[in-house]
Amino acid sequence: MTIAALRPWGLVLAALATTAGLTLIWVARLSADRYLYVSELGATGEPTAEVFRWGMTLVAASAALVALCAPRLHPRVRWLAVAPPAVVLGGAAVAFGIASQVTCTYGCPLPVGPAFTWQDLVHTVCAVIGFAGAAFVMLQVSVDRRFTGLARFSMSAAIAVAVIAGVGGLLSLLRFGTQVGGILELVATTIALAWLATLALVLAAAEFRAGRHASESPQDQPSHSATPPRVAATYAE
Repeated sequence: MTIAALRPWGLVLAALATTAGLTLIWVARLSADRYLYVSELGATGEPTAEVFRWGMTLVAASAALVALCAPRLHPRVRWLAVAPPAVVLGGAAVAFGIASQVTCTYGCPLPVGPAFTWQDLVHTVCAVIGFAGAAFVMLQVSVDRRFTGLARFSMSAAIAVAVIAGVGGLLSLLRFGTQVGGILELVATTIALAWLATLALVLAAAEFRAGRHASESPQDQPSHSATPPRVAATYAE
């Protein structure tokens, strides 16, 4: 089996890994004994830390698989085409992978002032880069030339994630309404990962169709030697 034939299966595997990662994040959240932000689920000392770590590892792996296996996308807006979506998503996958292993300290304090730790700084920076990269890819896909249905869904997901995560992040910074903020962040994470799984499945379906078309095309084209001279002359013209 060629590498091209393996690409759609890699995308299917990515969709399954994303779904599994999201499921583990929800398992961690539902088993927590209080309202927590998503990153707090993996904080040092939390009983949900190991489950969260595996969930985020699967998310990082799935993003990397999509980046490796996805066909080339073509954003129509120039400033969104500054970098290929696969490169941006690959960078987000690396950032998520680091954030999944270097989790924040207990309570996930902001890495400023007396509470500063390098562990919190690395986790926060990588988490922000990962989500920013994923949001940028959403916008890139939303203006792609080929996948119109996926483009509309990507735009809706990008707006929803930006608004919901923005409100949740603001509440986190203000240390106000943290219960609501934690729920909003979880909702934004769920939308983002649902988008990633959908992206992988839509691209996998497109790759499967392209593969079938490529394998059937030679059989559909009649050869000159197997057709009457008049038909062969028509194809020659």
